[in-house]
Amino acid sequence: MIRACTTTLVLCVTLTLTFAASARAQSPSAAKPTAPKPPAAAAPAPAPAPVATQAKKPAPSAPSDPDLAFGAFQRGYYVTAFAEATKRVNATSDPKAMTLLAELYANGYGVANDDKKAAGWYQMAADRGDREAMFALAMFRLGGRGGPRDRDGMVRLLEAAAKLGHPAAAYDLGLLYLQGQQFPQDFKRASELFRIGAQAGNPEAQFALGTLYKEGRGVQKDDAEATRLFAAAALADFTDAQIEYGIALFNGNGVAKNEAAAAIEFRRAALKGSPIAQNRLARMLAFGRGLQTDPLQAAMWHLIAKAGGDGDPMLDEYIAKQNPELRSAAEKAAKPWLDLIAQSHS
Repeated sequence: MIRACTTTLVLCVTLTLTFAASARAQSPSAAKPTAPKPPAAAAPAPAPAPVATQAKKPAPSAPSDPDLAFGAFQRGYYVTAFAEATKRVNATSDPKAMTLLAELYANGYGVANDDKKAAGWYQMAADRGDREAMFALAMFRLGGRGGPRDRDGMVRLLEAAAKLGHPAAAYDLGLLYLQGQQFPQDFKRASELFRIGAQAGNPEAQFALGTLYKEGRGVQKDDAEATRLFAAAALADFTDAQIEYGIALFNGNGVAKNEAAAAIEFRRAALKGSPIAQNRLARMLAFGRGLQTDPLQAAMWHLIAKAGGDGDPMLDEYIAKQNPELRSAAEKAAKPWLDLIAQSHS
Protein backbone atom coordinates (compact mmCIF):
# COMPACT_ATOMS: atom_id res chain seq x y z
CA MET A 1 0.00 0.00 0.00
CA ILE A 2 1.26 3.49 -0.79
CA ARG A 3 1.13 5.77 2.20
CA ALA A 4 -1.15 8.81 2.17
CA CYS A 5 -0.25 12.46 2.73
CA THR A 6 -1.14 14.58 5.78
CA THR A 7 -3.02 17.08 3.69
CA THR A 8 -5.11 18.93 6.29
CA LEU A 9 -1.96 20.08 8.04
CA VAL A 10 -0.53 21.16 4.70
CA LEU A 11 -3.64 23.23 3.99
CA CYS A 12 -3.23 25.14 7.25
CA VAL A 13 0.49 25.66 6.93
CA THR A 14 0.20 27.05 3.41
CA LEU A 15 -2.57 29.52 4.25
CA THR A 16 -0.31 32.57 4.17
CA LEU A 17 1.23 31.49 0.87
CA THR A 18 -2.21 31.00 -0.63
CA PHE A 19 -3.30 34.51 0.28
CA ALA A 20 -0.02 35.96 -0.97
CA ALA A 21 -0.56 34.35 -4.34
CA SER A 22 -4.11 35.69 -4.47
CA ALA A 23 -2.88 39.19 -3.70
CA ARG A 24 -0.50 39.08 -6.64
CA ALA A 25 -3.20 37.91 -9.04
CA GLN A 26 -4.95 41.25 -9.30
CA SER A 27 -5.35 41.37 -13.07
CA PRO A 28 -7.01 38.87 -15.40
CA SER A 29 -3.70 38.54 -17.22
CA ALA A 30 -1.65 37.87 -14.11
CA ALA A 31 -0.18 34.39 -14.30
CA LYS A 32 -0.27 32.07 -11.33
CA PRO A 33 3.21 31.75 -9.80
CA THR A 34 4.85 28.51 -10.79
CA ALA A 35 7.79 26.51 -9.55
CA PRO A 36 11.06 26.62 -11.54
CA LYS A 37 10.76 24.44 -14.61
CA PRO A 38 12.46 21.10 -13.93
CA PRO A 39 14.93 19.57 -16.37
CA ALA A 40 13.68 17.02 -18.85
CA ALA A 41 13.39 13.48 -17.51
CA ALA A 42 15.52 10.73 -18.92
CA ALA A 43 12.48 8.99 -20.36
CA PRO A 44 9.40 10.60 -21.95
CA ALA A 45 6.31 10.84 -19.79
CA PRO A 46 2.96 9.45 -20.88
CA ALA A 47 0.69 11.98 -22.58
CA PRO A 48 -1.22 13.83 -19.84
CA ALA A 49 -4.97 13.81 -19.66
CA PRO A 50 -6.80 16.87 -21.01
CA VAL A 51 -6.41 19.79 -18.66
CA ALA A 52 -9.38 21.88 -17.55
CA THR A 53 -8.24 25.49 -17.41
CA GLN A 54 -9.12 27.28 -14.19
CA ALA A 55 -9.20 31.08 -14.40
CA LYS A 56 -6.92 32.76 -11.85
CA LYS A 57 -9.32 35.60 -11.17
CA PRO A 58 -12.12 36.38 -13.62
CA ALA A 59 -12.03 39.77 -15.23
CA PRO A 60 -15.12 41.94 -14.93
CA SER A 61 -17.84 40.16 -16.84
CA ALA A 62 -19.44 41.89 -19.79
CA PRO A 63 -23.04 43.06 -19.47
CA SER A 64 -25.70 41.76 -21.84
CA ASP A 65 -25.13 44.61 -24.29
CA PRO A 66 -21.78 44.98 -26.10
CA ASP A 67 -19.10 46.20 -23.70
CA LEU A 68 -16.47 48.08 -25.69
CA ALA A 69 -14.35 48.65 -22.58
CA PHE A 70 -14.16 44.98 -21.67
CA GLY A 71 -13.51 43.98 -25.29
CA ALA A 72 -10.64 46.45 -25.54
CA PHE A 73 -9.23 45.20 -22.26
CA GLN A 74 -9.25 41.61 -23.49
CA ARG A 75 -7.33 42.61 -26.62
CA GLY A 76 -4.77 44.60 -24.65
CA TYR A 77 -5.97 48.04 -25.80
CA TYR A 78 -5.80 49.47 -22.32
CA VAL A 79 -6.03 53.16 -23.17
CA THR A 80 -9.20 52.48 -25.12
CA ALA A 81 -10.49 50.30 -22.29
CA PHE A 82 -9.89 53.12 -19.82
CA ALA A 83 -11.72 55.65 -21.99
CA GLU A 84 -14.69 53.39 -22.64
CA ALA A 85 -14.97 52.31 -19.01
CA THR A 86 -14.92 55.95 -17.93
CA LYS A 87 -17.74 56.72 -20.37
CA ARG A 88 -19.75 53.80 -19.01
CA VAL A 89 -19.25 54.89 -15.39
CA ASN A 90 -20.29 58.44 -16.19
CA ALA A 91 -23.34 57.28 -18.11
CA THR A 92 -24.66 54.45 -15.95
CA SER A 93 -22.47 54.13 -12.80
CA ASP A 94 -21.85 50.54 -13.93
CA PRO A 95 -19.95 48.63 -11.18
CA LYS A 96 -18.29 46.32 -13.73
CA ALA A 97 -16.80 49.35 -15.45
CA MET A 98 -15.63 50.63 -12.06
CA THR A 99 -13.91 47.30 -11.40
CA LEU A 100 -12.25 47.51 -14.79
CA LEU A 101 -10.92 50.98 -14.01
CA ALA A 102 -9.59 49.62 -10.72
CA GLU A 103 -7.84 46.77 -12.56
CA LEU A 104 -6.18 49.25 -14.91
CA TYR A 105 -4.93 51.44 -12.05
CA ALA A 106 -3.88 48.41 -9.98
CA ASN A 107 -1.66 47.06 -12.74
CA GLY A 108 -0.61 50.23 -14.52
CA TYR A 109 -2.34 49.21 -17.76
CA GLY A 110 -2.85 52.25 -19.97
CA VAL A 111 -2.47 54.56 -16.95
CA ALA A 112 0.16 55.05 -14.27
CA ASN A 113 -0.09 52.54 -11.45
CA ASP A 114 -2.03 54.10 -8.58
CA ASP A 115 -3.08 51.80 -5.76
CA LYS A 116 -5.13 54.47 -3.99
CA LYS A 117 -7.22 55.14 -7.08
CA ALA A 118 -7.52 51.40 -7.69
CA ALA A 119 -8.72 50.86 -4.12
CA GLY A 120 -11.20 53.70 -4.49
CA TRP A 121 -12.72 52.23 -7.64
CA TYR A 122 -12.79 48.74 -6.14
CA GLN A 123 -14.60 50.17 -3.11
CA MET A 124 -17.20 51.93 -5.25
CA ALA A 125 -17.82 48.76 -7.26
CA ALA A 126 -17.93 46.61 -4.12
CA ASP A 127 -20.48 48.97 -2.56
CA ARG A 128 -22.63 48.34 -5.63
CA GLY A 129 -22.44 44.56 -5.21
CA ASP A 130 -19.64 43.51 -7.59
CA ARG A 131 -18.10 40.35 -6.16
CA GLU A 132 -14.91 40.63 -8.24
CA ALA A 133 -14.28 44.05 -6.74
CA MET A 134 -14.94 42.69 -3.26
CA PHE A 135 -12.35 39.97 -3.69
CA ALA A 136 -9.76 42.27 -5.24
CA LEU A 137 -10.25 44.83 -2.49
CA ALA A 138 -9.89 42.06 0.11
CA MET A 139 -6.48 41.25 -1.35
CA PHE A 140 -5.58 44.96 -1.24
CA ARG A 141 -6.54 45.04 2.45
CA LEU A 142 -4.41 41.98 3.10
CA GLY A 143 -1.37 43.36 1.31
CA GLY A 144 -1.71 46.94 2.48
CA ARG A 145 -2.12 48.25 -1.05
CA GLY A 146 -3.86 51.61 -1.37
CA GLY A 147 -4.16 51.91 2.39
CA PRO A 148 -3.17 50.25 5.67
CA ARG A 149 -3.29 46.50 6.14
CA ASP A 150 -6.70 45.53 7.46
CA ARG A 151 -7.21 41.83 8.09
CA ASP A 152 -10.67 42.33 9.59
CA GLY A 153 -11.70 44.36 6.56
CA MET A 154 -10.30 41.65 4.32
CA VAL A 155 -12.40 39.03 6.07
CA ARG A 156 -15.60 41.08 5.76
CA LEU A 157 -14.99 41.49 2.04
CA LEU A 158 -14.25 37.78 1.58
CA GLU A 159 -17.48 36.94 3.39
CA ALA A 160 -19.47 39.28 1.16
CA ALA A 161 -17.87 37.92 -2.02
CA ALA A 162 -18.31 34.32 -0.89
CA LYS A 163 -22.04 34.91 -0.27
CA LEU A 164 -22.25 35.98 -3.91
CA GLY A 165 -20.53 32.76 -5.01
CA HIS A 166 -17.00 34.00 -5.69
CA PRO A 167 -14.95 30.75 -5.79
CA ALA A 168 -11.58 32.13 -4.67
CA ALA A 169 -13.15 34.17 -1.87
CA ALA A 170 -15.02 31.12 -0.60
CA TYR A 171 -11.83 29.05 -0.72
CA ASP A 172 -9.72 31.61 1.14
CA LEU A 173 -12.44 32.10 3.74
CA GLY A 174 -12.66 28.33 4.16
CA LEU A 175 -8.93 28.24 4.86
CA LEU A 176 -9.41 30.78 7.64
CA TYR A 177 -12.00 28.52 9.28
CA LEU A 178 -9.68 25.56 8.81
CA GLN A 179 -6.78 27.43 10.38
CA GLY A 180 -8.82 28.50 13.41
CA GLN A 181 -7.09 31.82 14.13
CA GLN A 182 -9.29 34.52 12.66
CA PHE A 183 -12.36 32.47 13.71
CA PRO A 184 -12.81 29.44 15.96
CA GLN A 185 -11.80 26.37 13.96
CA ASP A 186 -14.89 25.05 12.20
CA PHE A 187 -14.44 22.18 9.75
CA LYS A 188 -18.14 22.11 8.86
CA ARG A 189 -18.15 25.77 7.86
CA ALA A 190 -14.89 25.27 5.98
CA SER A 191 -16.44 22.40 4.03
CA GLU A 192 -19.45 24.55 3.08
CA LEU A 193 -17.17 27.27 1.76
CA PHE A 194 -14.88 24.85 -0.07
CA ARG A 195 -17.97 23.38 -1.72
CA ILE A 196 -18.81 26.76 -3.27
CA GLY A 197 -15.40 26.89 -4.89
CA ALA A 198 -15.39 23.21 -5.79
CA GLN A 199 -18.73 23.42 -7.60
CA ALA A 200 -17.38 26.39 -9.57
CA GLY A 201 -14.42 24.26 -10.72
CA ASN A 202 -11.74 25.71 -8.45
CA PRO A 203 -9.11 22.91 -8.13
CA GLU A 204 -7.73 24.17 -4.81
CA ALA A 205 -11.22 24.06 -3.31
CA GLN A 206 -11.87 20.64 -4.83
CA PHE A 207 -8.67 19.35 -3.25
CA ALA A 208 -9.45 20.91 0.13
CA LEU A 209 -12.99 19.54 0.20
CA GLY A 210 -11.71 16.15 -0.91
CA THR A 211 -9.28 16.14 2.00
CA LEU A 212 -12.11 16.80 4.44
CA TYR A 213 -14.13 13.92 2.96
CA LYS A 214 -11.09 11.67 3.14
CA GLU A 215 -10.56 12.45 6.82
CA GLY A 216 -14.21 12.83 7.86
CA ARG A 217 -13.77 16.38 9.15
CA GLY A 218 -16.80 18.65 8.88
CA VAL A 219 -18.45 16.09 6.59
CA GLN A 220 -19.14 12.38 6.84
CA LYS A 221 -16.10 10.38 5.76
CA ASP A 222 -16.60 9.30 2.13
CA ASP A 223 -13.68 7.83 0.19
CA ALA A 224 -15.60 7.80 -3.08
CA GLU A 225 -16.48 11.49 -2.87
CA ALA A 226 -12.95 12.37 -1.77
CA THR A 227 -11.49 10.53 -4.73
CA ARG A 228 -13.99 12.11 -7.13
CA LEU A 229 -12.89 15.56 -5.97
CA PHE A 230 -9.20 14.64 -6.16
CA ALA A 231 -9.75 13.40 -9.71
CA ALA A 232 -11.42 16.67 -10.73
CA ALA A 233 -8.59 18.75 -9.28
CA ALA A 234 -5.98 16.44 -10.80
CA LEU A 235 -7.56 16.95 -14.21
CA ALA A 236 -7.00 20.69 -13.69
CA ASP A 237 -3.28 19.90 -13.16
CA PHE A 238 -3.25 20.57 -9.41
CA THR A 239 -0.15 18.74 -8.18
CA ASP A 240 -1.27 17.76 -4.67
CA ALA A 241 -4.50 16.37 -6.09
CA GLN A 242 -2.58 14.32 -8.65
CA ILE A 243 -0.68 12.72 -5.78
CA GLU A 244 -3.80 11.99 -3.73
CA TYR A 245 -5.66 10.67 -6.76
CA GLY A 246 -2.68 8.48 -7.62
CA ILE A 247 -2.62 7.08 -4.08
CA ALA A 248 -6.36 6.37 -4.25
CA LEU A 249 -5.97 4.60 -7.61
CA PHE A 250 -3.03 2.56 -6.38
CA ASN A 251 -4.77 1.44 -3.19
CA GLY A 252 -8.29 1.24 -4.60
CA ASN A 253 -9.71 3.75 -2.13
CA GLY A 254 -13.04 5.09 -3.34
CA VAL A 255 -12.28 3.97 -6.88
CA ALA A 256 -11.43 0.77 -8.72
CA LYS A 257 -7.80 -0.18 -8.11
CA ASN A 258 -5.69 0.76 -11.14
CA GLU A 259 -1.93 0.84 -10.62
CA ALA A 260 -1.18 1.80 -14.23
CA ALA A 261 -3.43 4.87 -13.95
CA ALA A 262 -1.81 5.70 -10.61
CA ALA A 263 1.60 5.67 -12.28
CA ILE A 264 0.41 8.25 -14.80
CA GLU A 265 -0.70 10.60 -12.02
CA PHE A 266 2.54 10.15 -10.09
CA ARG A 267 4.62 10.80 -13.19
CA ARG A 268 2.70 13.97 -13.98
CA ALA A 269 3.36 15.29 -10.48
CA ALA A 270 6.94 14.00 -10.46
CA LEU A 271 7.79 15.90 -13.62
CA LYS A 272 6.61 19.08 -11.88
CA GLY A 273 9.10 18.53 -9.05
CA SER A 274 7.05 16.85 -6.30
CA PRO A 275 9.38 14.72 -4.12
CA ILE A 276 6.39 12.71 -2.85
CA ALA A 277 5.34 11.77 -6.39
CA GLN A 278 8.95 11.10 -7.37
CA ASN A 279 9.27 8.65 -4.48
CA ARG A 280 6.03 6.84 -5.39
CA LEU A 281 7.11 6.62 -9.02
CA ALA A 282 10.53 5.26 -8.03
CA ARG A 283 8.89 2.52 -5.96
CA MET A 284 6.60 1.50 -8.80
CA LEU A 285 9.52 1.34 -11.24
CA ALA A 286 11.64 -0.61 -8.78
CA PHE A 287 9.08 -3.29 -8.01
CA GLY A 288 7.06 -3.39 -11.24
CA ARG A 289 3.81 -2.07 -9.79
CA GLY A 290 1.74 -0.54 -12.58
CA LEU A 291 4.85 -0.09 -14.70
CA GLN A 292 7.47 -2.35 -16.19
CA THR A 293 10.41 -2.77 -13.83
CA ASP A 294 13.16 -0.27 -14.64
CA PRO A 295 16.00 -0.15 -12.08
CA LEU A 296 17.75 2.77 -13.80
CA GLN A 297 14.67 4.99 -13.78
CA ALA A 298 13.79 3.85 -10.27
CA ALA A 299 17.26 4.81 -9.02
CA MET A 300 17.14 8.16 -10.83
CA TRP A 301 13.77 9.17 -9.37
CA HIS A 302 14.79 8.00 -5.90
CA LEU A 303 17.91 10.16 -5.96
CA ILE A 304 15.83 13.14 -7.06
CA ALA A 305 13.13 12.54 -4.41
CA LYS A 306 15.75 12.08 -1.70
CA ALA A 307 17.47 15.35 -2.64
CA GLY A 308 14.06 17.03 -2.44
CA GLY A 309 13.50 15.77 1.09
CA ASP A 310 11.64 12.46 0.64
CA GLY A 311 14.11 9.76 1.62
CA ASP A 312 13.30 6.07 1.52
CA PRO A 313 15.51 3.48 3.30
CA MET A 314 13.95 0.63 1.33
CA LEU A 315 14.96 2.24 -1.95
CA ASP A 316 18.40 3.04 -0.54
CA GLU A 317 18.82 -0.67 0.04
CA TYR A 318 17.41 -1.46 -3.42
CA ILE A 319 19.89 0.86 -5.14
CA ALA A 320 22.82 -0.44 -3.08
CA LYS A 321 22.18 -3.89 -4.57
CA GLN A 322 22.47 -2.61 -8.16
CA ASN A 323 25.72 -2.82 -10.09
CA PRO A 324 28.08 0.20 -10.07
CA GLU A 325 27.42 0.95 -13.75
CA LEU A 326 23.68 1.32 -13.19
CA ARG A 327 24.18 3.50 -10.10
CA SER A 328 26.56 5.74 -12.04
CA ALA A 329 24.10 6.05 -14.93
CA ALA A 330 21.29 6.92 -12.51
CA GLU A 331 23.39 9.62 -10.88
CA LYS A 332 24.21 11.07 -14.30
CA ALA A 333 20.53 11.06 -15.33
CA ALA A 334 19.52 12.69 -12.04
CA LYS A 335 22.24 15.37 -12.07
CA PRO A 336 20.26 18.14 -13.87
CA TRP A 337 17.49 17.77 -11.30
CA LEU A 338 19.93 17.61 -8.40
CA ASP A 339 21.65 20.78 -9.62
CA LEU A 340 18.29 22.57 -9.79
CA ILE A 341 17.34 21.42 -6.28
CA ALA A 342 20.71 22.55 -4.95
CA GLN A 343 20.24 25.98 -6.55
CA SER A 344 16.79 26.34 -5.01
CA HIS A 345 18.24 25.65 -1.56
CA SER A 346 21.16 28.07 -1.90
